[in-house]
Amino acid sequence: MAQGRGSASQAKFSSAAILLLCFLVCLEIVDAATYTVGDSGGWTFNMASWPKGKRFRAGDVLVFNYDATIHNVVAVNRGGYTSCTTPAGAKVYSSGKDQVRLAKGLNFFICNTAGHCESGMKIAINAV
Repeated sequence: MAQGRGSASQAKFSSAAILLLCFLVCLEIVDAATYTVGDSGGWTFNMASWPKGKRFRAGDVLVFNYDATIHNVVAVNRGGYTSCTTPAGAKVYSSGKDQVRLAKGLNFFICNTAGHCESGMKIAINAV
């Protein structure tokens, strides 16, 4: 009979641990900030300075608003950002109203329409 009580106690502990984990995950999501890239001007040229003065955290959401007939958003690595190229396997967004959750560390985004990245349609964000 003692074994049965132990099993019930373990089940209660496991349930409590799962609930606590779900709460912590939800708390992190609720705590995340949302930033509209380019503010009211949206995702456009000469964006490199837009992140300056902002404090980004892992889990924050970037909203990219743009004309999807002429622009896109590509999540790239440092090399893709520096050279304005799209690495194989890069995630390309093209809805015109994209929402991207920041990963911890450096996050790089470009528009890969010909000449756009070279005209400053790119941002680098460090999320702590």
